[in-house]
Amino acid sequence: MTLAVSASLAHAGPKEDAYQVVEKWGKAFTASDVDAIVRLYAPDALMIGTLGKVVLTKPEEIRKYFEIALNNNKPRSASLNSSEALVIDDSTVIISGFDTVTGVKDGQSVIGLGRVTFVVARRGSDWLIVHLHRSPLPAT
Repeated sequence: MTLAVSASLAHAGPKEDAYQVVEKWGKAFTASDVDAIVRLYAPDALMIGTLGKVVLTKPEEIRKYFEIALNNNKPRSASLNSSEALVIDDSTVIISGFDTVTGVKDGQSVIGLGRVTFVVARRGSDWLIVHLHRSPLPAT
C-alpha cells in the first residue's frame, strides 16, 4: 500500500518499522508478487482475506490465497488511504485503516474500498505480519 512514512530511518521505532512492512505489502500486491507478499507473513500468521470465509492459519493457505487473488483482475493496486497505528510494545504494532484496491475485470476498472487491520510483530530481527484482516467497506 502506498504511504509516506515521515520519520527518518535513523529514528525509526516500532510504528515506523511496522509501516515499512505495510508499504512492502502494498508494493508486492501491486506487483502481483506472490513470493514477496508471502515472505512478509510470520509462519504462524492468521489471515482473513477480503472475501474470506475461514481464518487462514498456515503459510501454504496464505500462499494459495494470494496465488489466486494476485493473478486475477490485473493490473491491480492497493493503497492505504488513512490509518492509525497503536504501538502495543517495542515488538508489536496494530495498524487499522481504510484502503482502496483496484483491478481490471472484463476490460473494466474495478475499485474496492475496504477496512483493513494489520498486526505486525518483530520476530528476531525481522518485522512480519502476524495477522491481517480486510473486509469490504459497507455501501452505507
